[in-house]
Amino acid sequence: MKLAFSTIGCPGWSWNEIFATAKDLGMQGIEVRGIGDEISAPRAQPFDEANLPATLERMRKAHMCFPMLTSGAVLGLASEADAAVEEGKAYLDLAQKLGCPYVRVLITLAPEPAEADLELCLDRYRELCRYGAARGVQPVLETNGLFCDTKLLARSIEGIDNAGVLWDVHHPYRYKGESPAETVANLGPYIRYIHVKDSVRNGKVHYRMMGYGDVPILDAVNELKAIGYDGFISLEWIKRWIPDLQEPGIVFSHFASYMHYLINMVE
Repeated sequence: MKLAFSTIGCPGWSWNEIFATAKDLGMQGIEVRGIGDEISAPRAQPFDEANLPATLERMRKAHMCFPMLTSGAVLGLASEADAAVEEGKAYLDLAQKLGCPYVRVLITLAPEPAEADLELCLDRYRELCRYGAARGVQPVLETNGLFCDTKLLARSIEGIDNAGVLWDVHHPYRYKGESPAETVANLGPYIRYIHVKDSVRNGKVHYRMMGYGDVPILDAVNELKAIGYDGFISLEWIKRWIPDLQEPGIVFSHFASYMHYLINMVE
C-alpha cells in the first residue's frame, strides 16, 4: 500500500512547499484538493498549459504521481448537479493529462447522511463514468452522505461501467456504525482509493491526529490487506474547512510514521 496526503490539509502552502514536503516524507503521491487560494485543480497554476510539462517532470523525477484529483462535484442535489457534471468533466480532462487514474465525486458535501436525490446522482454519475472511460479515468463515488450506508452504495453502482468507490474510512464507521469488515464485505470489488482521518465524538465530531481518536484504522488496513489492495491510503486533514486544526507540517509527518507502522504490522 502507498501513501499520499490531500492538499486540503495545507491550504496556506505553495505548490513548492507541497511538493517538497511530500518528497521529504517519502510519499508516493500527492492528492490534489486545491493549491493555495485556488480550490479548483483545473485552474491551479502548476497545471496550466505553460507549467504542466515541468510539473509532470518534477513528479516523475521524484518517483511520485497524482493518484487522485478530488473534485467538489455534488451529483445528488438538483440545484448543483448540472454544474457538477461540468466540473467533473473538467477534472476528468485534467486527470487524463496528468496520468491520474481517479477523480472524486460526491452525492452531497455532507459527510454524514443527508437529503439527496439518489436517482439524479446515479444518472449524472453514469454520464461521468462514460466520459471518464473514454479518457482512461474513473470517477469514484465517496462513502459520504447517503453512501455512508455502503450496502446502498454497492447496490446503486452495480452494473455501471467504469464505476468505483473512494472509501473514506471515517464516514461509514462514524455515522452508520459500520465496521471496516462490513464495509469491505459490501464494497470490496469497487474500492479504488482510501481516505483516512481520525476523530472522537462528544456530542459532535472532533478530528484528531492518527491514533488519537477511535476510528479503527488498523482494522481497515487489515481488511484491505486481506483483499489484496495495493493502492493509495491518503490523509484527508480538512484544515481548509476547519482552520483551527493542527498545522500540516506536524500532522503529515505523524501520518507518514503512523501509517508505515500499521502497514508493516500487517505485512
